[in-house]
Amino acid sequence: QLALVESGGGLVQPGGSLRLSCAASGFSLDYYAIGWFRQAPGKEREGVSCISSSGGSTNYADSVKGRFTISRDNAKNTVFLQMNNLKPEDAATYYCASDRWSNYHNCRHYTEAPYDVWGQGTQVTVSS
Repeated sequence: QLALVESGGGLVQPGGSLRLSCAASGFSLDYYAIGWFRQAPGKEREGVSCISSSGGSTNYADSVKGRFTISRDNAKNTVFLQMNNLKPEDAATYYCASDRWSNYHNCRHYTEAPYDVWGQGTQVTVSS
């Protein structure tokens, strides 16, 4: 069974950092672009970042540029989201998802359309 499992969420103070992980089971991430999305209470889910299957292309939402970094370690079958200088507005449930449709050098964080396997989410709380 194909599955993605997120981990690394938690409570952090404003200005702090967290590193989220997205681990795949039942399939290899080598040929998949991976996206991170988040959903805050009462809001629609939004794209945060994505990384191409090659790892050579990354994209970020304007709200997280310069603070978040996405990376992948295919040997560990895992994608990471390093989140620095966290703000209260970053608080949300974070989801990763896999995209088998984008080509090797592209990824799309602005739409959920190509993503067909989703994790269960990990909660990020930013509060003092």
